[in-house]
Amino acid sequence: QVQLVESGGGSVQAGGSLRLSCGHSGYTSSTFRMGWFRQAPGREREGVAAISTSGQTTFYAASVKGRFTISRDNAKNTLYLQMDSLKPEDTAIYYCAASVDSLARLAPARYNYWGQGTQVAVSS
Repeated sequence: QVQLVESGGGSVQAGGSLRLSCGHSGYTSSTFRMGWFRQAPGREREGVAAISTSGQTTFYAASVKGRFTISRDNAKNTLYLQMDSLKPEDTAIYYCAASVDSLARLAPARYNYWGQGTQVAVSS
């Protein structure tokens, strides 16, 4: 059974940093492409960043490019999202997800497994 568990969310002032982690189990870590998504109140879930199975290729939403960094450690079965220069508009619940589609990027519909989410709140 595939399980994804996010951690590392919290409250921070604008300009600050947070590092999210996603521990996963139930499958070989290098099998799935993985991504981070977020959903703010009243808005649709959107893709933030995605990473290939090897970790060599990454994709970012325009709104976070240059501020967020996605990475993975397949030996530790863990996905990360380093978030720097945070803005109030980054406030949302952040989810990690895994996809069996080797070409999946930032579209939520392309992902098969989801974590429960972790809240990130950025104050001005």
